[in-house]
Amino acid sequence: MSPEKKNEHGVWRIVQREVARMLSQPVYLFCMVVAPLVGYLFFTTLMGKGLPTDIPVGVVDEDNTSVTRQVLRNLDAFQQTAIIEEYASFGEARQAMQQGKIYAFYYIPKGTTELALSSKQPKVSFYTNAAYLVPASLEYRDMKMMAELASGAVARETLYAKGYAENQVMGVLQPIKMEMHAIGNPGLNYSIYLSNILLPAMLMLLIFQVTIYSIYSEVKEGTSRRWMELADGNVYKALLGKLLPQLLVWVVMGATYLVVLYAYWDFPLKSGLWPMALAALLLILVSQAFGVFLCEALPSLRWALSIATLWGVLSFPISGFSFPQHAFPAALKSLSYLFPLRHYYLIYVDQALNGLPMVYSWMNYAALIAFLALPLLFPNRLKKCLLEYQYTR
Repeated sequence: MSPEKKNEHGVWRIVQREVARMLSQPVYLFCMVVAPLVGYLFFTTLMGKGLPTDIPVGVVDEDNTSVTRQVLRNLDAFQQTAIIEEYASFGEARQAMQQGKIYAFYYIPKGTTELALSSKQPKVSFYTNAAYLVPASLEYRDMKMMAELASGAVARETLYAKGYAENQVMGVLQPIKMEMHAIGNPGLNYSIYLSNILLPAMLMLLIFQVTIYSIYSEVKEGTSRRWMELADGNVYKALLGKLLPQLLVWVVMGATYLVVLYAYWDFPLKSGLWPMALAALLLILVSQAFGVFLCEALPSLRWALSIATLWGVLSFPISGFSFPQHAFPAALKSLSYLFPLRHYYLIYVDQALNGLPMVYSWMNYAALIAFLALPLLFPNRLKKCLLEYQYTR
């Protein structure tokens, strides 16, 4: 083969060709740059305060005494709670909650103060709309705490009236003093809890789809044979030349979310940047490898994109960051390790939150590296598809 002919083939020629394709098709710019940046901005600013504040709630105070009004003022003082309306009846408050005007309401029946002062254990009720999990959970916590504080205040005044000293009163009301320390996320910041997985998971899903689209678009456009000719018929050389320019863009996007999370928002990063940077790089490479594997296993653009989307969406719950893995059924526990995001999450917990040496995460790093072998399973199927498949609408 002449030198001129050699220069027309090889990985570098495919890289140049792929860069030209990426620059000429707006879908690449949108999926690889615009969508990740918009996602980063959306998720981090959405939870910029860490926790939702001033959640609208209502009250029904049928007793309407100075004691109950003080209870409601204390409830309104909680950071997560904002009392926006006082309703005349239970039915009105329930209707407002069903209409979405409030997320919860606090119900104080008539005679509550009188019963409390006579030590007859009155009952107050609070209702939350569990269709909205986060605000309902926060309001349940605040209202439950308020009920306990009100009960303690009544008991304290009763003990004072009986002549108990301050230390005796506290010994009765709180015989054991409790201290709570939330390890890794002491402020219970929802952004720390969610963004550290949502951002890489979103990037992983985009990589799945772009990798599959970039390969099958060659078949759809009838250019796959030319692509293979440039690679001298070597499917690995063809994939390397195609995916390398994409990898560079994905690495920049991965570095961007690391900067956003750990430099701009200053989220916990106890083991330093490099363990998480390595995890992010491996997740990007694994996502590309998984996209190639689906192209090999499913010679159909529609099927490959559908399975990739399903796999990416399932990665969110099965990774264990929102629902603990130890509570999964046995089959799902084993299945969870087939999802790269599960290993990324475990690395994040060990390295960023707990600050353990990297050796403690070696199995998860090794698992991510093992996923890189996926494209080695059915390369001939993909090669045959690229050379022989005729795309039909």
